[in-house]
Amino acid sequence: MELRVLRYFLAVVREENILRASEVLHITQPSLSRQLAQMEEELGARLFERGNRKITLTEAGMLLRRRAEELVALADKTEQEFAELSGGDDVSGIISIGSGEISAVSELAKMIKAFSEDHSNISFNFYSGNADNIKDQIDQGLLDFGLLLEPVEMEKYDYLRMPVKEHWVVVVPKGSPLAEKASVTPQDLQDTPLILPSRDRVKAELANWLGSSFDKKNVFSSNNLINNAALLVEQGLGVALSIQGAVSLYGNDKVCVRPLYPDLISTSVIVWKKHQPMGVAATKFLDRIRMSIEHTKV
Repeated sequence: MELRVLRYFLAVVREENILRASEVLHITQPSLSRQLAQMEEELGARLFERGNRKITLTEAGMLLRRRAEELVALADKTEQEFAELSGGDDVSGIISIGSGEISAVSELAKMIKAFSEDHSNISFNFYSGNADNIKDQIDQGLLDFGLLLEPVEMEKYDYLRMPVKEHWVVVVPKGSPLAEKASVTPQDLQDTPLILPSRDRVKAELANWLGSSFDKKNVFSSNNLINNAALLVEQGLGVALSIQGAVSLYGNDKVCVRPLYPDLISTSVIVWKKHQPMGVAATKFLDRIRMSIEHTKV
């Protein structure tokens, strides 16, 4: 299966129409249809449901779409890294970073700003997700770095710990008795429906903080994005435990945030895959990260 044909396939998926896709690709419709038919024959599966107005993907087509997007992205990144190698002193390229919604993003942004002043031809792509999503992207070679909330399994990664403390808070509905408190204790949350982060390791940390007040039956929902969790809180479905950095920019006047007591603090790390060669741009950025962390006290 050729990479070129995978790009054709993705163009058809985007346009939902073979004629429009052929125009975008600057090839004839019969030629594109023939390429798709050969792909279906090669895979032994029908990829499209062809309707009068648009085409839709079959289950096999949806699987191929995910794999094609990963393969094309990896090929593009590989070409970019080789272009960096031949670029001489005038380094250019794209650095791909995955990150959760945490306070350390602000510190990372400062590093990027300082780095960009010296390397204006390097740009950044960001991918948002939790630690498990981001590690998958790193393992596939699609991301150079991940900014992850601890605890996280580090066996396959090298890492630097960010000089930022991540404080946990609780998001509660306005008008709730918890909203009247200066801080919220584990006992305050006993028998309260809880909306927790989706990562099992993080849930274990929160369960440890809650102690005897924790009951699995009280976990109403798990979410990987605080914005969605806050919408559940707004409807009175429970209270959400989250990192302060994830809610600092979330504007919702129907919920409010209260600190935890005793304080619960996490740390974050920037990670990259062990024994995996880096592009020139990513290597230079890693040097800047190391320098910045060495000169910053937690």
